[in-house]
Amino acid sequence: MKALETDQAPKSGESVAEYVCRLREGLGLTQKQVALKAGLHVQSLGKLERGKTTRLNRKTINGLSHALQVPGEYLESLYRGTPVETVQSVKFCPQCWVPGTPPDALWTNVRAKYCFECGEQLRNRCLSCDELITSLKHRFCPYCGQAYKLPKSKTLKS
Repeated sequence: MKALETDQAPKSGESVAEYVCRLREGLGLTQKQVALKAGLHVQSLGKLERGKTTRLNRKTINGLSHALQVPGEYLESLYRGTPVETVQSVKFCPQCWVPGTPPDALWTNVRAKYCFECGEQLRNRCLSCDELITSLKHRFCPYCGQAYKLPKSKTLKS
């Protein structure tokens, strides 16, 4: 059974351990199943759920967000002890997006990870400084000046 999206957001005062355990149980998964999907060792997930883990790296956050079907920002905010940001990041395909146009509606789906047209992984962070992309109004990151659009390379399209 999949958790409802309204149930996916962290609750006030909830720890990372409680949050991960609640989501895992809501999805009807075992620790072993989540660890396998997240690319983690089962013992590491067990320590996390018991509150024994004090550090979460990007790989762990990305793996858990994939396995538990939640945005990584939820896990990051709990880990850092900050409220979940109300600002939504914008996901886009670095190959298909045309600068100056809004992102395709399919890219904005919370669970969308890859472009439906070319298969490229969607981005929601600047490649240079790792800041969340909150608007595609401009072509460049306001924090570091890096262009969002990748330079054209060989494409597989005929």
